[in-house]
Amino acid sequence: QVQVVESGGGLVQAGGSLRLSCAASGRSFTPLATGWFRQAPGKEIEPVAAVSWHGSNTYYADSVKGRATISRYNDNTMVLQMNSAKPQDTAIYYCATSTTTENASSSSRSYDRWGQGIQVTVSS
Repeated sequence: QVQVVESGGGLVQAGGSLRLSCAASGRSFTPLATGWFRQAPGKEIEPVAAVSWHGSNTYYADSVKGRATISRYNDNTMVLQMNSAKPQDTAIYYCATSTTTENASSSSRSYDRWGQGIQVTVSS
């Protein structure tokens, strides 16, 4: 059974940093592209960042470009580092992995394994 688990969320002060980790596990499962999405209260889910299977290709939403870095530490561990946090970064963050797409993708349809989500709150 494939599991995708996020960790590292919580309360962050504006201007601070947050680090979200995503661990994917499962028998004979290696995630290809991995993405982070977020959903703020009353808003639709939106892409934040994505990384390709080999880590050479990345995507960043304009709202986080220059503040966020997505990395793969091995086949099954991905990290999103975000600096200069803003109150508008407050959302539930989801890690999503793909078994079919290798390149970094901002489309939620590219991903077929999702974590349960983790709350990030940035206080002003």
